[in-house]
Amino acid sequence: MKPKLVIDTISLLSSLTGIGRYTYEIAKSLKTDDTFELYFFYGYHSQILSTSLDSREIKKFKSFIVKIPLLKKIARKILNISSVLFSPIYDLYWQPSLIPLKGIKAKKTITSVHDFSFILHKDFHPKERIEYFENNFFKNIYRSHMIITGSHYSKTEILQRLQFSEDKVKVIYHGIDHSIFKIYDKFDLPFKLPKKFIFSVGSIEPRKNLLGLLRAYNDLSEQIRAEYKLVLAGFKGWENKEIMQLITKNEQNIHYLGFIDDSELAKVYNLASLFVFPSFYEGFGLPPLEAMACGTPVVSSNLTSMPEVCQDAAIYCDPYNIVDIKQKIELVLGDEVLQKKLISKGLKRASEFSWQKSAQMHLAVFKEVMES
Repeated sequence: MKPKLVIDTISLLSSLTGIGRYTYEIAKSLKTDDTFELYFFYGYHSQILSTSLDSREIKKFKSFIVKIPLLKKIARKILNISSVLFSPIYDLYWQPSLIPLKGIKAKKTITSVHDFSFILHKDFHPKERIEYFENNFFKNIYRSHMIITGSHYSKTEILQRLQFSEDKVKVIYHGIDHSIFKIYDKFDLPFKLPKKFIFSVGSIEPRKNLLGLLRAYNDLSEQIRAEYKLVLAGFKGWENKEIMQLITKNEQNIHYLGFIDDSELAKVYNLASLFVFPSFYEGFGLPPLEAMACGTPVVSSNLTSMPEVCQDAAIYCDPYNIVDIKQKIELVLGDEVLQKKLISKGLKRASEFSWQKSAQMHLAVFKEVMES
């Protein structure tokens, strides 16, 4: 009889970004393997992996809950209670999102820890999220028999902050869906874009440093801004009032698309003259690789995991230095030879990442834990 593996898929109740994308892609690949009998926890236990739960009604309901901290606390308590009351005993439990749920009963537990922004950069998160992590992360993480993380940078942080031996922390890079993120010959989009533009993607929140990018863009010469508009895509996050005011104030040059799906995102990457990712902190950082896979030159933050992920296929900037962000944008836009070099190196670097490869490495870790 096959061992039973349960995966926390609560993140699939939202549109697939970040942890939701990671969870779905690994789970989808695991379904093609016959090693485990798979189960998924959405607040209830199911053997169906689906993003069809992400209906407009559920989005609206979840959005309503997220805006009210008290309701969010209650929702989390209900999830914990339901996991306790209705959980069968599994052989293995994979928690893709930092905190193992207390109620999911399993003989072995593996947890993915992506970063420590909730400790190092509390201003990057809503207050209630910080409170939840502070009350639950350290209390529950030691239930894990193994930790998975997305970069060697994050592994170093884990070993510094948690009492796990080095062999109990495995680095597995995230992947890219190359059937979507690729160079396209012809395509249509349901919205209009400028002829030439600088592109950035990420939730409108402090961590992504969009405020720094907006200020750097506004400091570009009038001639450059007339030729290259700035296009942004991503959810409206939190602490974004000043960012949204700057976007509204300069609607002639700055275009905010909101959230767009992967198919649309890949095509916007294709059309962009330059992708800029000035994030302050990333445990992995997928968007620069997606841009590279679409043949777009990249300017990236020089902090945390980004140099490890992008290597020599990007130009790096100091995200805390507006002048440096501006100068690196000017450097790439003004040098066609450099652009071609970055595109070539970017395509090569992006080709080294796939969700299939990532899933196989996860599967190897799952087997290792089961056999230990």
